[in-house]
Amino acid sequence: MNRHKIRETFLSGLFKNNPTFVLVLGTCPTIAMTTSLANAFAMGLATTFVLIFSNLFVSLLRNVIPDKVRIPCYIVIISTFVIIVQMVMRKFLPELYSTMQAFIALIVVNCIILARAESFASCNGPVLSVVDGVSMGLGFTGALCLIGIVREFFAAGSFAGFAIPGFPAMSGVGASAFGFIAFGCLMALFNFVMQKLNERKEKLKAASLPLSDGSVGALEETK
Repeated sequence: MNRHKIRETFLSGLFKNNPTFVLVLGTCPTIAMTTSLANAFAMGLATTFVLIFSNLFVSLLRNVIPDKVRIPCYIVIISTFVIIVQMVMRKFLPELYSTMQAFIALIVVNCIILARAESFASCNGPVLSVVDGVSMGLGFTGALCLIGIVREFFAAGSFAGFAIPGFPAMSGVGASAFGFIAFGCLMALFNFVMQKLNERKEKLKAASLPLSDGSVGALEETK
């Protein structure tokens, strides 16, 4: 297995093709489940679990599943792992499950999972598909947690359920409208940072290219 391909696949879901901030997939749970860091983290982990194992089984069965019924087959595979998540949460985290149960069920039709099954897992081997599932899951979880931190901070004056002294809760910012505002601002910040990093990378790459006289170029100093 090409290590460069594995590394590229892993980093893709975290940064270049982040499912939330770049591809803008899974917006419904992004807004609904980021009212607190705990909810955002739990939703991210549940989605990551389903992503990893659905990618794995779609990849293993990609040469067996008939093309005409591939989407229904993908949904059956995804549903199996969503049911496992529901059973585990209902048994060990009943209070959290009661808050999230509607959105846990909707993981079945989460466009991130269906998109990765269709565009990646059905075209690649099991190892790369698992790496893609981990990458996309961590990218989704990280984005949800960032939004959850911002929303909880302003809405409840707390971090991960712990009150921050001297910072009162602000009425009204717990609504979905503020969720969209926080989502949009963090998306803009994420893409701005990624653009600057890519520009810096291109400059460094250009500076390392050999010139016509055989010497190596260097970045010009800017004043």
